Amino acid sequence: MLSTDDGFDTQASVRRANLRRALQLVFLNPGTQTRAGIARATGLTAATASSLVAELIENRLIIEGEQAASTGGKRATTLSVDASHHLILVLVIQPRHVDIALVALDGTEVDIRRVSYSVENRDLALDEAVSAVAEEFGGRLLAAGVQLPGTTDGRSVLESVQLKWEDVPLAERFERVLGAPVLLINDVDAEAIAEAGMEESPSGYRLFIHLGGGVGAAVTLDGELAPGPRDRAGEIGHVQVVFGEAARACRCGQRGCLESAAALGAMLGEEFSDAMDAPEIRELAAQADEEHLDEGARALARAVKLIGALLDPIEVVIGGPATQLGPRFLDRVRRETEYPARGTAQVPVRYADPRVSLAAGAAQAALTAALGVRWNPEQLRAASASSL
Repeated sequence: MLSTDDGFDTQASVRRANLRRALQLVFLNPGTQTRAGIARATGLTAATASSLVAELIENRLIIEGEQAASTGGKRATTLSVDASHHLILVLVIQPRHVDIALVALDGTEVDIRRVSYSVENRDLALDEAVSAVAEEFGGRLLAAGVQLPGTTDGRSVLESVQLKWEDVPLAERFERVLGAPVLLINDVDAEAIAEAGMEESPSGYRLFIHLGGGVGAAVTLDGELAPGPRDRAGEIGHVQVVFGEAARACRCGQRGCLESAAALGAMLGEEFSDAMDAPEIRELAAQADEEHLDEGARALARAVKLIGALLDPIEVVIGGPATQLGPRFLDRVRRETEYPARGTAQVPVRYADPRVSLAAGAAQAALTAALGVRWNPEQLRAASASSL
């Protein structure tokens, strides 16, 4: 399809880059974009823009729609995303189940399903689930995004404590079955990508912090993930932020880690589990020890202040199950991040957008890897419509 690796500045690479520019313009304005609009926005000739559109139509990426309103001359034909053929496969892998979604190019869902398994038969169940998708939709698969807890370089699972995987070449394994490129992505990174995509034109640094059974973070710059050279950016859960007698023991063996104070198990009690639904978490939060919530908010605020002073982010977004803690916890964090340090600015802190599903970020990442384009916020919300 549209390779995103242009290599040397050859005529072919220029052509691919222009195809991506034209396609992105249609993705941003489906139903209103025209050939003339593409020519104006890119500075290309009308003939070149028409040639690009013809190739995108031939590749079943865009389609012609109705005629645009007349501007005095011949009425132009509008262009839209072709949602009738290519599919993005999303797998959200959890310790006990995998959620599977097939998403059309316009963000709408074609199919969703869940496969449960035990630790002992997880690998076999995953392979069988992927094989079933390949058998049913193989000819239409454009790319796959596999979201999971743990660190990854996009090809292999470097380490996943939750899944008990280390150096697992999962992308290659699934590609052999699917016949389509596979991208692995950390679950918190995927959440951050989806959150940034809810803006028309995301700009600057945004810090996304996931609070659940563990604590993780991700940074986006102008809407794109900033993963770091060793694929370890955002691993803040075991940074020490609490000292002295207040420092609690952490499951990693240290004391005073951010996770030991701000993970939901630490704030809500051992009854908390990532498998809980929203009402169950809210009920636990209503019964939680206020002192533990205060400790968690203070610990989180310390991390936010340090990272905020370094990055100067436009905002800090708290996601994951912690969004069910309600406004009182968020207010606590906001109060704790207020301090009159010279040369610094107050960083806005908010909860993640409730309209964004966990699967949307992996779908967006796979789409970008395959075609080099991004959904607009409305399309991303369509990809978030399921309960995944």
